[in-house]
Amino acid sequence: MELLLFILPVFFALSVLIVPKKGVRAYGIIGSLAVLGVVIACMMQYSNDGTVHLFADKKDWLSGITLSFGYDGISLLMLLLTAVLVPLVLVSNFKNELAENRLFTSMVFFMQLGLIGVFISMDGLWFYVFWEITLIPIFLISWWFGAPERKAALMKFFIYTFVGSLAMLAALIGIKVNAASFYIEDLKAVVFTSKAACWLALGFFLAFAIKIPIFPFHTWQPDTYTKSPMAGTMLLSGIMLKMALYGMIRWMIPLFPEAMACIQYPIIVLATIGVVYAAVIAIKQKDMKRVFAFASMSHVGLIAAAIMTWDFDALSGSMVQIINHGLVAVGLFLAVEIIERRTATRNLADLGGFAKQAPKFAFWFAVLAFASVSVPLTSGFIGEFLMLKGLVQFDMIIGIIAGTTLILGAVYTFRAYQLSMYGPVTRDQFADLHWSELIVLAIIVIAVVILGIYPAAITDFVNPSLKIVLETVSTPSGL
Repeated sequence: MELLLFILPVFFALSVLIVPKKGVRAYGIIGSLAVLGVVIACMMQYSNDGTVHLFADKKDWLSGITLSFGYDGISLLMLLLTAVLVPLVLVSNFKNELAENRLFTSMVFFMQLGLIGVFISMDGLWFYVFWEITLIPIFLISWWFGAPERKAALMKFFIYTFVGSLAMLAALIGIKVNAASFYIEDLKAVVFTSKAACWLALGFFLAFAIKIPIFPFHTWQPDTYTKSPMAGTMLLSGIMLKMALYGMIRWMIPLFPEAMACIQYPIIVLATIGVVYAAVIAIKQKDMKRVFAFASMSHVGLIAAAIMTWDFDALSGSMVQIINHGLVAVGLFLAVEIIERRTATRNLADLGGFAKQAPKFAFWFAVLAFASVSVPLTSGFIGEFLMLKGLVQFDMIIGIIAGTTLILGAVYTFRAYQLSMYGPVTRDQFADLHWSELIVLAIIVIAVVILGIYPAAITDFVNPSLKIVLETVSTPSGL
């Protein structure tokens, strides 16, 4: 059954190219729901004992490359996020002409293939291959369907990510020189000096820091998010950057525990700078999409800092916040898309008064805004609490600085909401939610509230795997 995780995305990516144009919308949604069904089936049969379930395990496949694919609670949670957000992205674009485009839908499925491969690869080289595969479809989606002035931003995005990927490949080769194969356990068995581990870990970190992005490797992000079509932005912010956060937990730290003494503090500092920097820049933005682009950078910077503390509670909170951010980011960018569809602008100075004309939209957007700032009874609350707790325990000053995201986040989020929803009415008409938009916003909000009331749905599922990762990797304090 697990092989369907590979087969279905490839099948739908290819078969949609011959589907009649009028059927592309429904076909894409059906295909994405089929993948979701397979992921749910995998989760139901998983024993949840924290161990990795290998469904492909051929160690002598080809010259040090193994066919090793499997999943544990961490991987399954990432697969579920991917499988849930892809149909939401497709449904949210149901009214757009883009939804009828065969190439667009095909690229979405190819990107889903790459994401699935990243999350279930237990061989370093396959992890790298699928990591690279994800770049191609998202680049083409943005290149083919983005804003007219997109080319410079996308070339910058491509160069940044490609350079980071090459650094990770070089680091992988550097490990393999001393390892029996690229299988993750063989790579983890290699022991390095602190100096060698630091250099190799930096290869992985560069790739991950660019993708997240972490300050100062972020300069590609605002323009790429802004110039990409909304579906591309949703895929980038909701799912793609999570590959790097996952990679830190699964690959970077476990492969190079000897490097933590020299890289832990600098990475946490850079991530914390990014949290505050991006939040301050978001407050000053006039383009609503850029507000949430910088907001995304601020939120994921906090997740990256928490992961680097290598504290159990912080890691558990990070997994909660990864899910929360994926859901809320897609919802917020959809809100921007709804406004832009109806007004042909994202400039906050030209918006206002929409709450009177579209009360349903105003309500769902408001709940998303509250979820974005992690108020109690939303999924972000427990996630941010655990992450900030870990950061305060690591370093009180860093924890306090990172905690300013609670205040700054409220400022830029509610500023964007107030300027767009209230004040003088700027449009004679502003249509309320279409059924497809309502479905997506409702699903996201309901999920965020349920997980806010019962975060154990995430933590109980992922904690056994996190404990095993922590037990098998030397903690920084033990180095």
